[in-house]
Amino acid sequence: MTSVGVRRSRRLGRGGIRRLVPLAAVATAGALLLSACGSGSGSGGNSKSLTFWISTVPGQDAGWKKLVAQYKKEAGVDVKLVNIPYDGYPTKLHNAAQANSLPDVADVPALDPIWSSKLIDLSSIAKNKTNNINANFLAKDSSGKVLSIPSDVTASGLFINETLFKKAGVAVPTSPQNTWTWTDFIKAANKVREKTGAKYSLTFDQSPSRLRAMVYEMGGQYVHADSSGKFSVDAATKKAVDYFVGLNDDKTMPKSVWTSGADPSAMFQSGDVVAYWSGVWQVPAFATSIKKFDWASVPTPAEPVQASDVNSGGMMVGFNNNGAAATAAQKFLSWVYEPDHYRELCEASGFLPVESGLNPKYPFTSEAAQAAFKLYNEEIPLYAPISGYFNGAQTDWVLKGKSLTTDPTKTELGKAINGQQSVDKALENIVAGYNQQVGGGS
Repeated sequence: MTSVGVRRSRRLGRGGIRRLVPLAAVATAGALLLSACGSGSGSGGNSKSLTFWISTVPGQDAGWKKLVAQYKKEAGVDVKLVNIPYDGYPTKLHNAAQANSLPDVADVPALDPIWSSKLIDLSSIAKNKTNNINANFLAKDSSGKVLSIPSDVTASGLFINETLFKKAGVAVPTSPQNTWTWTDFIKAANKVREKTGAKYSLTFDQSPSRLRAMVYEMGGQYVHADSSGKFSVDAATKKAVDYFVGLNDDKTMPKSVWTSGADPSAMFQSGDVVAYWSGVWQVPAFATSIKKFDWASVPTPAEPVQASDVNSGGMMVGFNNNGAAATAAQKFLSWVYEPDHYRELCEASGFLPVESGLNPKYPFTSEAAQAAFKLYNEEIPLYAPISGYFNGAQTDWVLKGKSLTTDPTKTELGKAINGQQSVDKALENIVAGYNQQVGGGS
C-alpha cells in the first residue's frame, strides 16, 4: 500500500487546519540572522531557472518532483525544488523577504504581511474556466487580486464502523446528493450503539474546524464578522452549538474528548465506537491501521446545508523578484494548474484537488481509502460558499496584521460540556475572544 497525503500531519497539524503564525513571533523571528536565508536556495531566478520552496515530509513531495522534471523537459526551464523543514519554514520565508532573497514560487502554510505585497496576481489562472478552480478557496486582497491558489484542499468528513452498521442492519446514504441530516445520523448511530453494545455512538475531534463544519451544515455561520469586522453568532449557530453540547452525554459522545483532550481517533480505531467526525487526512492512516473491523467514509450530513469547513492544504504563490523571473513563475504556475498536469500532482501526492471534475486515480490498495477519496471529490463541488469562509478570513486577518493566536472554542465549550457555564455564556466568551484578537477594521 502506498501511503499518500500524510504530509498534513507535519505541515498542517492535526485536523488539517492552516496554522497562522502569530505576528509577534514572526517579528521576533525577523530579528534573527538573515544569512541562513541565502544558503544556496535563494531567489531571483530568470526565464530559464526558478527556485520553488515547499515544506513536506520526505516521500510526500513525489508529485512536485514529477511535475518539475516534466516541466524542464517540456519548457526547458529548470525549477529547483527546495524542501524546507516545516518548523522553520515561516521564519525562513520572513527572513528571506527581509534579505530580498525570496524564492520565485512557493507552497506556503500562510501569508505574511511582510511579503504579501510582492506576490504575483494569479487571477488569470484562477479565472481560466478550463482549470475549473473552486473560487471559494482562493486568497484575495481587497482589490480582488488573487494572492494564492490552494495546492490542495482539506475537508471535514464522517467515518463509520461499517461492521457495526451491518451487524445492526442500519442503512447509510450512498450518495452526497441524497444524504442524511445530523438528526437522522445521530438517530441511526444511537440505534447501532444500542443494538451492538458499542460504547459510544460518535467521537468528534476537539477542533473548532470540525465544529464549524457541523454548524454550517445546520444553517449557521458560527462566529462570523460583519462589514465592520465585529463578530457575533446567529440564532442557527446557537441552536447547533447547543445541540452539539447536548450530544456530549457519555452515551452518544464521550465528554472526555472536549473536556480533557482524550483521543477520538484512537477511540474510533478501538472498534468500540460507531462513528467518527474528523476529515480526509485520516484516510491514509486508516487504510493501514484499522484491521479489526471494516470502516468507510460516508456522506456528510446536511441540515439543510451541504457544507464543510474547507481549508487550503497549502497556498501556492509566486513572487515578483524581477521581471524575467516573475514572468517565468507565472508561466510555471499556469502550467501546473492545467487540468492534466494538476491531476498528476494530486494522484502522486494524494491531494484533494481544488479543481472540479478531475477524478484523480490514487495509488491506494485499500478499497475503503479509494472510496473515501472518491466521496470527498464528489462532495467538495456541492459545498455552500460558507465552507470557505474561515479559510478566507484568515487571509484577511493576516493582511490587516492580525491573527487568531488562540481560538477560545475548545476551552469555552469544554466548560459548557462540563456544566461549568451555559452554552450562551460559552459563545459570548468565544465571540469576545475573536473580537479581541481579530475584530474591527484594518
